[in-house]
Amino acid sequence: MHRLNSIGAALIMLPLSVVSLYAQEVLRGEVRVDLEPVYGEYVDVIYPLDAESAYRRALEESALVYAAMIYGWSFEYALGERARGIAEAFELSPMGTIPFGDPGLFVTDAQVRDMRLYLWTDYRLNEAQKRRMGLWKSGKIQTAQAIGHGPLGDPVEVTDWRSIKKATLEDAARAAVRAMLRGSERNRPKEARGYMSLAGFPAYWMDAGHWTTSARFRVDIQEIIPFGAY
Repeated sequence: MHRLNSIGAALIMLPLSVVSLYAQEVLRGEVRVDLEPVYGEYVDVIYPLDAESAYRRALEESALVYAAMIYGWSFEYALGERARGIAEAFELSPMGTIPFGDPGLFVTDAQVRDMRLYLWTDYRLNEAQKRRMGLWKSGKIQTAQAIGHGPLGDPVEVTDWRSIKKATLEDAARAAVRAMLRGSERNRPKEARGYMSLAGFPAYWMDAGHWTTSARFRVDIQEIIPFGAY
């Protein structure tokens, strides 16, 4: 087992309106990195990836996922309505980060198969993070599975690996919240706000030229605003 060096960055934490605790010690997950990466219609700037670059990308992605599991996001969702000329808009705001080199992140296995790096890691939670995970596992929080799709081709700023996966995951998060609102609200609301986190590592693949992800989320909808309120 290889331990990564700490860069001494502090973690950011914000409160949630849930109260029960659950003492989970370790999070685990796998990240896959293509050694011949293509995003949308564009070949990656680095092609093919060397072992060091692929390894670093896998570690960076693992840190991003663990942060999304532990700290999550706040979200604001304007569902939109074509008949009223209201556009749909969904925004996620991260509530904490895990820096590259965090001392809680350990590599447990790394393999290269079929031009892809498979990296398994553990993340050992500190006491504050255990409490944080307990909040996400309280009875009030609901779970939802959803599939999201990334943009194809333009705009150029979403063709690097971080941006394309971020856009694809955000689309899955939007779909998860939308499905929950459809299941709970008789009338289509105007907006919804709340908090959400990843319940596990998402899976990514290419589908008809689009990056696609399947992810499970924990969702705490705090406020639902009906059209009648305006």
